[in-house]
This record gives sequence, structure tokens and C-alpha cells, in this order.
Amino acid sequence: MVDSMPPTSGDATVLQPNMLQRRDGATIAYHRTAGKSPGVVFLTGYRSDMTGQKALRLESFCRGCGRAFLRFDYYGHGQSSGDFVDGSIGRWADDAIAVIDALTEGPQVLVGSSLGGWIMLLAAVQRPERVAGLVGTAAAPDFTEDIPGMLNDEQKAALERDGVVPVYSPYDPEPTPVTRRILEDGRCHLVLTRDIPLSCPVRLIHGMQDPDVPWQTSLKLAAALDSTDVEVILVKGGDHRLSEPRDLDRLTDSVDRLLGTL
Repeated sequence: MVDSMPPTSGDATVLQPNMLQRRDGATIAYHRTAGKSPGVVFLTGYRSDMTGQKALRLESFCRGCGRAFLRFDYYGHGQSSGDFVDGSIGRWADDAIAVIDALTEGPQVLVGSSLGGWIMLLAAVQRPERVAGLVGTAAAPDFTEDIPGMLNDEQKAALERDGVVPVYSPYDPEPTPVTRRILEDGRCHLVLTRDIPLSCPVRLIHGMQDPDVPWQTSLKLAAALDSTDVEVILVKGGDHRLSEPRDLDRLTDSVDRLLGTL
């Protein structure tokens, strides 16, 4: 299995990804950069993919300091196989654990955006010996519990009838499908209902103007973690994406400072 080499010019997104074969025949697309340990693994948001600004900025940061980095697409996302509506929280957490097991060596810092903030927690609980630290940006653990309250009666009826309902976001003109499968599976993977047995350092960044995931979620997460080394950064004008240049600088600075403590 040969990894992509760093691009000599142009955008990193033009590189063809490598594929990790899962036992069920699914393929997980990824890009891996070799480097020193601890490595960094980026976990994307709901219906996002590994070509987003945060993933590429972190890749550039890690390449610049010679650090190992991995970005990948969950099942049904980006260039991985499968249909998004067949995915679930548990399935995507399994994907994260699979790439950590197969494609990384030694301790890793997991960086999760939105949904990725939930997935990084689930993966870290399953592989605590492999996780040196966590960084969440607009982390959205247990977000599926909030979705039913956001649906009107017509949408609830469509979800019950069809098993899927389109939900619109202020960030995307195309609707995002929400499935009954995701909501039901999400209830099996809730993390904020009890203490989270993780003792590694954790950094959480959240915009106070986030219309999708309340910034109080990061405070709840900080309280639920067993770790005593937890910092929360609240960005007064920040939205859910936190993708402005200053937001990306804040993210890489947070990762850099956390790595400096390990």
C-alpha cells in the first residue's frame, strides 16, 4: 500500500487517495503523510470530506513541522465507498478506529470537527492507549438527540414514513439527509450521559454564534471528561464552520500547543 507523496505544486486535493479495504468489502479513502510522533488524525464533520479547509490546513501544518498526519473519509462520505444514508454513528466510529489501527503508529492526537468531535471521543474510548490528546472544533457529541426537536410535523411524518428527511443548513443550498437509522444508532453511542473515561489532554474550540451546535455543548463535554487537563476556547463571533483564516490559525495553534505538552 503506497501513500500519496506531498504535491510539488498546486492543490493537495488533486492527489488520488489511497484506499483501505474493510472486512465487509467497503473502501475508506485516505491521504497519509509520514512524519514524527505523535501523529495527527483529522476527523471530518457530517457529510463533509477530507478535502475541507481544516483538513488541508492541518496537513500543511504537519508537513511543515515534519509530523505524521492522516485525513480520511468515512463510509458514504467523499471518495470512500457506500451511500451516505446507509451510514451511522457506530459505522463511522468503526471507520476511525480501523484507520487508526491500520494506518498509524504510536500515539496520535485526534482532531475532530463537528460530528468528528463525537467520533474522536468514541474512538479514543476504544483505543485510549493510542490517543495522546484530543482537539475538538465545534464538537457535536450526541447531536442526534437534538434533531427530532428541530423537525416540524411534516418532516417528522416524512421521517417515519420514508426513513429519511431532508434538512436544510444555512451553509449549504443542498439539503442534508437525516435518517431514522442515524437517530436510532446515535442513541446507542451517547457520551454525555455519563462520565467519559479519558485522561488525555483535551482542547475544545467553539463559536458562540454557532446555530447548529450550542457552545454550551463544549462546556458539558469538558465537565463529562475524566481528564483534568481540559481547556475550552469560546470564540465570541464564531459560527459553526470556524473556517475563516483566523479560525484556522487558532486551530493549528491549539494543536501545536497541545503537541508541545506531550
